Amino acid sequence: MASTFGLTLQDWQHRYRQDPQCIHSLLAAHLDAIDPQDNAWLYLATPAQLQAQTEPLLEHYLRDPQSLPLFGVPFAVKDNIDVAGWPTTAGCPALTYTAQADAFVVAKLKAAGAVVIGKTNLDQYATGLVGTRSPYGAVPNTFNPDYVSGGSSSGSASVLARGLAGFSLGTDTAGSGRVPAGFNNIVGLKPTKGWLSASGLVPACRLNDTISVFALTVEDAFTVATLAGGYDATDAYSRNDPHTAPAGFKALPDFAIPAAPEFFGDKQAEAAWRKALEQLQAGGATLHPIDFTPFSQLAEQLYYGPWVAERTAAVGGMIHRPEEMDPVVYGIVSNGLKYSAVDAYQAEYLRAELARQIGQTLSGFDALVVPTSPTIHTLEEMKQEPVNYNSQFGTYTNFTNLADLSALALPGPFRDDGLPAGITLIAPAWHDRALAGFGITWQQQLALPAGATGKPLKTPSAPLPASAGHVRVAVVGAHLTGMPLNFQLTTRNAVLVEETQTAASYRLFALIDGPVKKPGLLRDENGAAITVELWDIPLARFGEFVAEIPAPLGIGSLTLADGRTVKGFICEPAVLSQAPEITEFGGWRHWLASQENK
Repeated sequence: MASTFGLTLQDWQHRYRQDPQCIHSLLAAHLDAIDPQDNAWLYLATPAQLQAQTEPLLEHYLRDPQSLPLFGVPFAVKDNIDVAGWPTTAGCPALTYTAQADAFVVAKLKAAGAVVIGKTNLDQYATGLVGTRSPYGAVPNTFNPDYVSGGSSSGSASVLARGLAGFSLGTDTAGSGRVPAGFNNIVGLKPTKGWLSASGLVPACRLNDTISVFALTVEDAFTVATLAGGYDATDAYSRNDPHTAPAGFKALPDFAIPAAPEFFGDKQAEAAWRKALEQLQAGGATLHPIDFTPFSQLAEQLYYGPWVAERTAAVGGMIHRPEEMDPVVYGIVSNGLKYSAVDAYQAEYLRAELARQIGQTLSGFDALVVPTSPTIHTLEEMKQEPVNYNSQFGTYTNFTNLADLSALALPGPFRDDGLPAGITLIAPAWHDRALAGFGITWQQQLALPAGATGKPLKTPSAPLPASAGHVRVAVVGAHLTGMPLNFQLTTRNAVLVEETQTAASYRLFALIDGPVKKPGLLRDENGAAITVELWDIPLARFGEFVAEIPAPLGIGSLTLADGRTVKGFICEPAVLSQAPEITEFGGWRHWLASQENK
C-alpha cells in the first residue's frame, strides 16, 4: 500500500473516490506507520477508537458523497481541545481528565467526515511560543532537531509538517498558530476571533483564544476553517460573521510593512525577509513602510502587563500547586496575582486606544505583512533565556488578537542555513477569505516543497469556491471599472472577479438621459452576448447597493455564456422603445468608444 504521509485533502479525496471501501484499511495502516514514541503525539487513537469513527462514515458516504467533504481525512488535535472519550491534559498531567464530549469544532469536522488520529504536545496551558515548556518533552524543529519547533502548538505543527495528518488543529492566543507554522514551512490560519467556537477548549485567555488550523496548503486550511467555523450559542465569545469584509484583495494589492523591522541581530532572518519582500513586489504588490510603534506597544501588553492575569484566571486552582506546573509557565502565570482590578481596566483602555490606532493605520491597505518571527533559537539557547527569547518570537504576533485582527502565516523564502522563515499577512476581522485568496497565489508563486515532506506543492484544484457571504453581481455599464458609478462598488468592499460575457440572449440599449449615461439590458432570445464584469459584494452591503439603483434599472438574474447564473442589471422594457439599441457593439465600452470617434 502506498504511503499516506504528506497527502493533502485533494489527495485523500482522490484515493477515496477510487475505492471508498478502503477507508478502514487505509487509516489503520496510516496509524500503524506512526511512531508511538514520537513525542509530538501525546495520545494516538486505538484501533477500536479509529474503527468507531470510520464505521458509520462509509455507509453515509456511499449514500451521499457530497455531504462528507472530509471523508476519511485523518487530523490531529492539540491536547487542550476535547475529543470525546479521550484524555485532555493541556500539557499538565495534574489537570488530566477524560472529555465527555467533542469540542464544537471537532464535532463539526467529524460530521464532515474527518477522523481524529491523535492528540498533540504543547507548551503547558498553551503558554509559550517555543514548544519546550512541556513535561512530555520539547518537540524539535522538523528541519533541524537542534532548533525549537515553535509553540505552543508544537505537536500539531510538527506532525502536519511531516505529513502525518491531513490537517491539524492548534490554538492561537499570542501567535501559537503562526510561529510554529513559520518554523516548519507550513500554513497557519489564525481565524477571526469567534469564527471557530472555543467550546471544549481549555482556555489560556478566553478573550483572545482562537482555535487555529495547520495545513500544507492555504486551500486546505481555509476549507477546514470554513467547515469548522460557525456560530455556537454555548460559547459566550462566539459571534456571527457580519458579511461586510471583501472577498479578496485587489489584483495588485497594497501592503503595509514595518518601516524598521527588528530581527534581534539575526542576519539570516533579515535576509530571508528581504527575499520575501522582493517576491511580494515581483507578484505585483506595492509595499508601504509604516510606523510600527502602536503594534509593538500593544504586543507588549499581553505578557508585560495586567493582561497576564487572564492566564492566572484560566489555570484556576492550579496556581496554588506550583510543583505540578512547568516552572517557566508558573513564573509567567503567577505574575498575574500582582495586578488589581483597576490595573486591568486601565490595561483595557490602553488596548482599545492602541487597537483603534492600528485599525486606522490598516484601513488604507489590503493587509499588513510581517515576518512570522524575527528570529529562531536552538533548544540549548532556550534553556539560557526561556522568557526573553520567547518574547522575541512574539514580536509580530502578540498584538493580533488584542486588536481583533485575522492572520495567515505562510511559508516564505528559506534562510541560508536551511531553516524556514515564513511571513504572515494580517488584516481586520473577517478578512480571512481575502487572506486565503492571496495565500493561494503566494504559494503558487514560490512553489516551495510541502512542509518538511520534500514533496512538491500541488496546484490547487480550483480557486476558492463562491462565498455564501458575498453576492456576485454582473455590471454592464456605469459601474464598470473606471466608470462614473464604480465607486458604489469599491466603497462597499466589492472586489472585481473577472470580465466575461452573458449568454447570447440579451439586447443592449443606451439610456442617455440623466446625469450619467448608462445602458439598459433586456433579455431576448434573439439577442447577443454582452460583455460584463463580475464583482463580489459583501452580503451585508448588497441591499445598500441595490437601494441606490434608480428606475428604470433594477437587479435580476442574468445567465452567463458558460451557463452560470448571477445577479445583474436589468431594465424595464417600457422605456427602451425610445432608446437607441447598441447590441451590435457587444458592450458598453465599445459603444462609448464609437461615440468618441464621431
